[in-house]
Amino acid sequence: MSRLNLTRPYIIKKVIVPVIIGLLVVGALMVIPLLFNGSNHPGNELNSGLEQEEEKPAEKPVNLEIVCVGDIMVHEPQLASQYNAETGTYDYNNNFKYVKKYIDQADLAIGNFEGTFGGKPYSGYPAFSTPDELAAALKNTGFDVAITANNHMVDTGNSGVIRTLEVLREAGMTTSGSRMDPNEPRYSINNVNGVNVGIVSYTYESSGSGTDVAINGNYISAETAQLINSFSYNSLDADLEKIKIVVDDAKNEGADLIVLYLHWGEEYQQVPNKWQEQIVKSAVEEMNVDIIFASHTHVIQKMEMVKSETTGKNVPVFYSMGNFISNQREETVQNRYTEQGMIARVELEYMVSTKELIFVKMSYTPTWVDKYKRNGKTVYEVIPLDAEMETNPALIESGHLLKAKQALEDINGILKIN
Repeated sequence: MSRLNLTRPYIIKKVIVPVIIGLLVVGALMVIPLLFNGSNHPGNELNSGLEQEEEKPAEKPVNLEIVCVGDIMVHEPQLASQYNAETGTYDYNNNFKYVKKYIDQADLAIGNFEGTFGGKPYSGYPAFSTPDELAAALKNTGFDVAITANNHMVDTGNSGVIRTLEVLREAGMTTSGSRMDPNEPRYSINNVNGVNVGIVSYTYESSGSGTDVAINGNYISAETAQLINSFSYNSLDADLEKIKIVVDDAKNEGADLIVLYLHWGEEYQQVPNKWQEQIVKSAVEEMNVDIIFASHTHVIQKMEMVKSETTGKNVPVFYSMGNFISNQREETVQNRYTEQGMIARVELEYMVSTKELIFVKMSYTPTWVDKYKRNGKTVYEVIPLDAEMETNPALIESGHLLKAKQALEDINGILKIN
C-alpha cells in the first residue's frame, strides 16, 4: 500500500496559491466598484448626500379660527347681581360659563368691552365704570383681545381711558381702539399659530362736532382725542384715508392679516345704513382688510361675504353682532332683539410662504341673554342657541326655553339662515 508524500512545494502549489488567488479575486471584486463609485471618487460625498436626502414635505396652510362678539356692557342691575356681600367683591364668570367652550377653543377670540374700568364708584348707564373683575372673567372665558373703541370709551375721562387699558392688559389681554400715550401704535398685532393678525378698531364720533372731537355727545380734550381711534361721518372720506394709513402701518409692522372692527350704525336698526355700506366698500377695496366685525346697534344686522373687485378676495363682513351681554331687553327698552347676539366665526387657511389666504368661511353661533331669579338674586347668563339648547340647565331652571327658541328664530331670520 503506497503512502502519499505531501512535501512543502506541493502544499504551496496545490493549496496555498489557490487560496491566495481566490482572496485576490474577491478583493478585486470589492475594490473595483469603489474605484468608479466609491467614497474616494471626486464629488461622491455630495452626490451620495443628494441621493439620500429625503424630499421635503409640501407646505401645509395654517388653519385659524377667529371669533368675535358684540357689545359687553354692565348696566346698574348687573352690578348688584354679581356682587358678593360677604367678600365685598364681584364675580362675572357665571355670565359666560355656557359660551366659554366656543370662545376658549378659538385660536383668537375678540370682544367689544363697551364701558370703562374707571375705578370706584362703579356705575352703569349713562357713564359706565365697571368693576375690574369683569376683565378677569373675560380672560377666563378665553378672550384674547378686548376692543375699546366705542361710544362709551371716554365715560370716565382721560384717566378712565388709560386705566381701562391697564386693567385689560394686566388681565392678560391685548387691546385695540385706544392707547396709553400718543407714541403707541393705533393697532395691535397678535401672533396666532405663527401668523401675525393685526387688529384695527375705530368708533364713530358724534355728528356736528366740527373740528373738535365729541364722543357720545360730549366734547373731549385734544389730549384724550390723541388716545382714541375715532372717525366722523362729517369728514368720512378724509377719515377713511387716516384709517387706511393705520392699516398700512400694521402691515408694514408685519401683520399678515388685518381684522377691522367698527363701532357704527344706528341704534336698534336691523338694516345697515348708507354710511356702513360706504365704509365696507372702502375697507374691502382700498384698505384691503381681511375680516370686518362690527357692533353698536345693540341688535343683529346682516352678515355677508363681500368679494373685492380689486383683488378678488372674499371678505367676511358682520355688520352688527348685537349685544353679547347687557340689561337691554324687552322689559327695559321694549325691544326683544337687544337680548340677542352671536359668536361670529371666521375659519381660514393661510399659506405662510406666499402670504395668501386660500380658504375663508364665515359662520356664527346665536346667543341669547337669560335673566332670571335664584334665591332672590338676579342671574344673567349668555346661552348658546345650539343643539344642546333644550337641555341647557339655565333654561330649564328659568323656564325660558320658548323665549330662547323665539330668539333663535329671530336671529336666523335676520341672517337669512333656515
